[in-house]
Amino acid sequence: MEGRKRTPVIIDTDPGVDDVVAILLALASPELEILAIIVSFVRIYTSCIKAVGRHIAAHPQAKDSFPNYTPDVPPILARGPDGPLEGGRHFAQYFHGMDGLNGITERHPDLNIFSADRHDDFKANFVQTTKSGVEVALELLETWPERSITYVLLGPPTTLALLNREHHQTVEDRIGRVIIMGGALDVPGNTSPVAEFNFFADPYAAKELLCPVARGQGLPLERVLLTSLDVTTPHELPFAFYIQNVDADFYGTSKPSIAAGKPPMAHFTSSFLERTREIMIAFGKDAMELHDVVAIWCAIDNPPEASAMAHKLPGLSSGWAAVKRKFDIERSGEITRGMLVVDRRDDQTAYAPGANRSEVQELLERAHQYHGEGVPSGPDGWLGHSAVHDGSTGGSMDVACVVKTPGAGVLLQLLTRRVWGVDIK
Repeated sequence: MEGRKRTPVIIDTDPGVDDVVAILLALASPELEILAIIVSFVRIYTSCIKAVGRHIAAHPQAKDSFPNYTPDVPPILARGPDGPLEGGRHFAQYFHGMDGLNGITERHPDLNIFSADRHDDFKANFVQTTKSGVEVALELLETWPERSITYVLLGPPTTLALLNREHHQTVEDRIGRVIIMGGALDVPGNTSPVAEFNFFADPYAAKELLCPVARGQGLPLERVLLTSLDVTTPHELPFAFYIQNVDADFYGTSKPSIAAGKPPMAHFTSSFLERTREIMIAFGKDAMELHDVVAIWCAIDNPPEASAMAHKLPGLSSGWAAVKRKFDIERSGEITRGMLVVDRRDDQTAYAPGANRSEVQELLERAHQYHGEGVPSGPDGWLGHSAVHDGSTGGSMDVACVVKTPGAGVLLQLLTRRVWGVDIK
């Protein structure tokens, strides 16, 4: 941290189990300054976030480990949209439960997330507002220095899409970096065979941001990093590791956690991970995947660049790497909603990157020319990317996708040390 300024962040989430672990890491990370937490797509509003706050407030000994819980300027808790830009709402209650923490209230009355805010510390350290998530994010972008804020998207991208739709120029001019947990490029989805949950929940918003119909109306892609399932899935919290290093008594819902004799944070996390473990074992894995935690880690290690250049890859810290990938996003397919339709063609001579070949052939026939003969096909040619994709459905874009992190073991060490205070050698 020496010589480095803290990165101001807006965290946009739909609280669930891995989201809460990610927020715990953010609260415990001195590299970040949490300006706001926007909570979307939940019936219980901010109950999950309030549970974290009340827990830390009730146990003063935990405060020193969480520098973002007692900041000079308390983070704002704001409500995001209840549903997507278009279509019905989708939730992952099968995984996170109705309360977002796998029924923690029923098994652990001492951690009742529906109770009144009994601790003044919580009220002092988080500011709840009646303003919408869009209003809060806009005010922060307008008042903080230009391109200083990182927007970390852990849930469906609806709030960010509305912000960009209503205040595009402000987003274009002032946002520093956007880190998006979403999508599946070359791996199966986790909600459907082809779609990751966040993009499945609002594919219209995802497309507006990354593959807009109107050119120049999406996010400034030189400041965007996508952490898809491809890179997040290998990062896990093995429950055998958790038992060995955090809570030796951890088991499952048939043997609920007991607060006596263990650190408060271990009891809190064990209480909502009990059901998660059972679900993951049913899926064939005794570990929890750390999708949202990877996105927070990316924000910790990779602050905004002072001068990000258009059409260039965003700069990354040592150990991280990204490549540009070209894809479009399926919005309304019967079985492909939220799918990243990746352009896997590599024919640079006959077609421009991202071109629709049937449209190219139609243009060729209109020009009375044979395929590949005398027709400019590069990005600047009349059959190039922009010529083909200025129609009603938009088109694929080059999006920087994270393909390498410093390693799953490095993240596990960081998470264990900061959240549970355990150093792993």
